[in-house]
Amino acid sequence: MRLWKIIGLALLVAAGSAAYVHRQEIEKLVASLEKPAAEAPQAGFVMPVPVESVIKRPVSIYLEYPARTESIRDITLQARVSGYVQKQNVPDGADVAAGDLLYVIDPRDYQAALDRAKAQKQRDIAAREYASSSLERGSELTKSGWLAKDTFDQRSSSLRQADAAIAIDEAAIREAELNLEYTEIRAPFAGRLGKNQAAIGALINVAGAALNTLVQIDPIYVTFNPSEADLAAIQKVHASGQTAAEIFVPGDDKAKHKGTITFIDNSVDRLTGTLTARATIANADRALLPGQYVRIRIHAGEDANALMVPQTALGSSQLGKYVYVVGEKNMAEQKLVTTGPTDGDLISVVGVSEKDLVITGNLQKIGPGSPVQPLTAPPPQAGEKRTVTTGAVN
Repeated sequence: MRLWKIIGLALLVAAGSAAYVHRQEIEKLVASLEKPAAEAPQAGFVMPVPVESVIKRPVSIYLEYPARTESIRDITLQARVSGYVQKQNVPDGADVAAGDLLYVIDPRDYQAALDRAKAQKQRDIAAREYASSSLERGSELTKSGWLAKDTFDQRSSSLRQADAAIAIDEAAIREAELNLEYTEIRAPFAGRLGKNQAAIGALINVAGAALNTLVQIDPIYVTFNPSEADLAAIQKVHASGQTAAEIFVPGDDKAKHKGTITFIDNSVDRLTGTLTARATIANADRALLPGQYVRIRIHAGEDANALMVPQTALGSSQLGKYVYVVGEKNMAEQKLVTTGPTDGDLISVVGVSEKDLVITGNLQKIGPGSPVQPLTAPPPQAGEKRTVTTGAVN
């Protein structure tokens, strides 16, 4: 009997719990029916984007390339006569002028040879004087019949031989004078000496060991390799003859040397699409040395109506470079552009108009036709002439 009571109590509790749960579900359903209808879904998200106006202004266009300096003349100093090095007249690395005495080779042997040649000439002059007077006497004797014709001919021959001997002596003297002059090695042009390679007292042979090197560094060549696309502009600068080349030393943002384009090669390298060109640069301060890596910047003309946009606005695809501009109804519009020279954060482009608003941010979050919300941009600065650079940059 007690067991049935317990079972009945359990069934009663279960029925009550089910009724409670059922009542909660009914209350929720009623609440949902009484809740006001949800608002209509919001419109599509509009991406806020920073924009900037296209800037139109005159610019000076420059072409810039990595380059290397070369000496106009670079020679090895060698002796033209054999002998012992007697003196080095200037120190290693000195700047010298044309004609400066650099080395002296012991001249005593060559001075003696010159003295000997001069003495030989004096002896032959005396012999000629005797032959000349003998011929004059023979001429009178031959007329009176006292001298045989053959003897007269011998005297005439002796005089001509004496003249020839004197000519040989004069040639020997000139040779001896040259050899003596060659004992003094002078600078053939203004330049800078290198490291001495012949110690004092060393025996030097003709065309043997070098004494030193001498390079010309004022003016100096700067050789660079423009692309074939820049050939027309480089040729125009070359033909003008203007001082349009500036040289920048690594680590220096200011050009201290200027010159002119003096050489353009006669062919384009088929493998690289470049050619060799050269500028002659004034180097009065001798700050540039041969073999030095520098940058050359060439003034290639003016562009009075360049359209400049921020470089951050540029995108790239398989079709080429592009920018996004704000189109009709604030829709993003993609425009393919051709890039030109740069100026700091700006770049010159062809393919946009002066009235365009260029999108400069959130470019990865938009596409052609995307709705955008332009953010206020500062007004453009127009009328200012700028300097811009293009070409291969180091």
